This record gives sequence, C-alpha cells and structure tokens, in this order.
Amino acid sequence: MTELYYFDNSATTLKKPAAVAEAVYHAIADGQLGNPARGSHTVSLNALRLTETLRQKTAALFGVPDAANVAFTANATASLNMVLKGLLKPADHIITTVTEHNAVLRPLYQLEEQGTALSFVGVDAFGTLLYSDFERLLRVDTRAVVVNHASNVTGNTVDLERIGAFCREHNLILIVDASQSAGVLAIDMVKQHIDILCFTGHKGLYGPQGTGGICLGDRPLAFVPVFTGGSGFHSFDKQYPTEMPTLFEPGTQNVHGLAGLSAGLDYISQKGLAAITRHLQELTSRFHDQIKDIPGITLYGSFAENVERAPVVSLNLEGWSSGDLSDALFMDYAIAVRPGAHCAPLIHRAFGTEKNGMVRFSFSSFNTMAEIDYAAKALRSLAEEG
Repeated sequence: MTELYYFDNSATTLKKPAAVAEAVYHAIADGQLGNPARGSHTVSLNALRLTETLRQKTAALFGVPDAANVAFTANATASLNMVLKGLLKPADHIITTVTEHNAVLRPLYQLEEQGTALSFVGVDAFGTLLYSDFERLLRVDTRAVVVNHASNVTGNTVDLERIGAFCREHNLILIVDASQSAGVLAIDMVKQHIDILCFTGHKGLYGPQGTGGICLGDRPLAFVPVFTGGSGFHSFDKQYPTEMPTLFEPGTQNVHGLAGLSAGLDYISQKGLAAITRHLQELTSRFHDQIKDIPGITLYGSFAENVERAPVVSLNLEGWSSGDLSDALFMDYAIAVRPGAHCAPLIHRAFGTEKNGMVRFSFSSFNTMAEIDYAAKALRSLAEEG
C-alpha cells in the first residue's frame, strides 16, 4: 500500500498515540468498565473513577477552576449546541465573528430565527480580527461573545486575553470554540477570562472520534438543559438536574472513548504542550517558507513572525480549482488535504473564495519535516505542470 501523507488534521487527527488505541481496546476487552454513577458495583465505580480522573486532567490542561465544571460530550458541535441553545435567549444580542465554523454559526442562526440578535466582527486582508469592531458592535442588550480560538481555515488565532478583558469590562459572557486549539495551544480559562470553553477530543487531543466536552469557569450561569433523560439520581423529578457536570451528560457516557481521550491527554502531558506547540509552529513555518514563492500560489491568513497560530496553511493555485488540486495531490502524490469551504462560509466570503474554496494543509505532532518537504515539492511540481 502506498504511504499516505496525511495533512487533514484540522478535520481529525489520523495518527494517534498507540496508547489511545490500547486504552480503547482494554476498556472494552477487559470488561471492567460499566455505566458511571449508575451503581455501587465494581465496574460502575471503575467507570466513575475513569471519568472523574479525566475531569481532573482536562481541568489541569485548560486551567478550569473546578474539575466538577468539566462535562463530556460527543464533540464540539454537541457542546456548542448545548451551550448556545441552553444559555441564550430571544432578547439577547450576541457578538461573534466571520471566522466561525458552522458549529457556531448554525446554532446561532437558529436562535436568530427565535429573536436573538447577531452581530459579526470582521477581518482585515489577512483574516485578522478587527478588534475595534467589538466596541463598535456593543449594545445595551449584548449578553455574550462567541469566538473561536483559532480559525480552521486560516490558522489565525485570536487574542483571548484582549477579548476576555473586553467581556469582563462590559459584563459579557465569553464562549470559546477551542476545536482547533485544544492540545495545540496553551489555554488558561482564568487568565484569558473564558466563561465557557467547548472542545472536541478527536483533533489536537488525539482522542477517539465521539469525544469532546464543555468547561465552565467560576461565573454562575443559568442553563436550560437541551437534552434530557436519565441522570442516575433524582429519578422521580420531572425536571432534569442542572448541576454540573450532569447538566451536559444525560444518558450513558462514551466511557470507552473517554478512556482513549484520557490516554491522549497523557500523551500531551508526557510530550509537553509547549514542545508540541513548538514542533507544530516549526512545521507550519517550514511549509510556508517553501511554498510562498511558488508562481501562481495564493496564501490566506497572517504569517507574521513571532505570531502564534494554529498549524494550518490554506492556499489556492492559479489555474486549479481547489477540488482538482486536492485530487491531483492525492492521486499523484498520496497527499491527503481538504478542499472547499471547510464549513466556514463567512471567512470564505471575506476572502472572495466562495466559489473556488481553498486547499487546506493542517499538521499534527506526528507529521515530520520530511513530509513537509515532500508536500512542498509536490505543490511546486503541480505549479510547473500548469
């Protein structure tokens, strides 16, 4: 089988630490994990210990003030839907940005149909947020700011401390989509004034698909449960419990997947988040430096020196549609990338790439410099072919 050069890690990391697969296997094969918090027998208690330990690990990684404020979900999309629909009301005004993924936009559009007002912070020619827009868009009924930490299209990051300070000054709730930054960039909910952090497990955390979560800060927030069902306690109550973490964990948890996610967080801890971030920055810089002068190439996003960014490089090549270029890279060079709109329509509208889309390369800690060099050479060869 031809070796696959995988550069679609913003969608999902393909290569995982061996310990992740082993953890999922043993979680099932050993028959020692039952339903957490649903009994006092051994296998139920084993599952409870696993989930509670994972809460502690997650809280440590993201600077969550209280591990009890970590809840596990199926992915960031589920997290964002439960947060946005459970917290925001028709009378609210929300500030978000044109860099958001549809996991944020579509729930907000549903809320807009019910009366919630939306405003969008724009970007400059490099896709960097126009921070002055936050003050300009502020209204007396503004309740929250919803922003991604890193764009899945450009790789640009936002200044969470700056946005967090703005939210604190105006008593706004800061909701952060960390889909592209969890396990990639440092996050500290207290330092960055984050009230709600939504994350997925299958990208930079190297966990299995079907894992994710919600972290709450120390500000009291009143949610209406979006999903309700069995909770393991208060079974005679008609209303579903609103205590954390039960609030966001109705029904049976994906304990087998969470065992894998726990192993993914161990990998990050053992390797060191700072070392992972540095490696990813080096991969991104090397790729950018090798392709930036290829004739006909257009790059999107800011690549200024000493600016933190996610390991994402999106581009177009003159004479190629994004779909055709992606196909050629795969068929001729076994390179897997992502063409199209990347479920982020407003940033493509900002760049004028609605019709053609972009070709996105995104890296993980398992990518190597040799792979980067190979991908850059392949792009140059296709450019020369015309």
